[in-house]
Amino acid sequence: MLELLEGKNVNLRLVEKEDLPLLAKWIDNPAFFGEYNPLTQMSQTDLEKARENALKNIELADFLIEKKDGSKIGYIQHFNYPPVKRLEIGFSMIPNERGKGYCTEAVRIMIDYLFLSKDLIRIQAQTETGNLASQKVLEKAGFSKEGNMRKCDFSRGEWRDSYLYSILREEWKEPKILTKSP
Repeated sequence: MLELLEGKNVNLRLVEKEDLPLLAKWIDNPAFFGEYNPLTQMSQTDLEKARENALKNIELADFLIEKKDGSKIGYIQHFNYPPVKRLEIGFSMIPNERGKGYCTEAVRIMIDYLFLSKDLIRIQAQTETGNLASQKVLEKAGFSKEGNMRKCDFSRGEWRDSYLYSILREEWKEPKILTKSP
């Protein structure tokens, strides 16, 4: 079973049950997801139930983003709603580790992993139109903006627009960080 995806400055590690207290703490902290994501409060028990339900209904994998010293600095996931093969990624970093290139590297690792391990033609992501930091991460990782999805997400009391981004297999071409052999 996959345990660790290694990059130059960060590693991605599958979330384990013992990581759920940290994830619950991050979810309950509005600063973790920032101003562009819904306010969420969730106990560890609620988080466990939500993950169990999600795993029954969608293809989902959660990873912690860790620096080489093992400190946990963020979260990245990929998910797909069957039967459509439209895999999407989402990510977030703790505020004091943003803007240092770690998230871009984590997204590149995830792209390599997904194109090397799954028969996909595209990976997509969406971000609110005002979230310039996430847009920059996606663009640096090779994603292209496809368009504006009007009033597609309800967050903090209002319907908000998001941009849809994607990267196609032929745009990726070859691994940028991961290699084909272990």
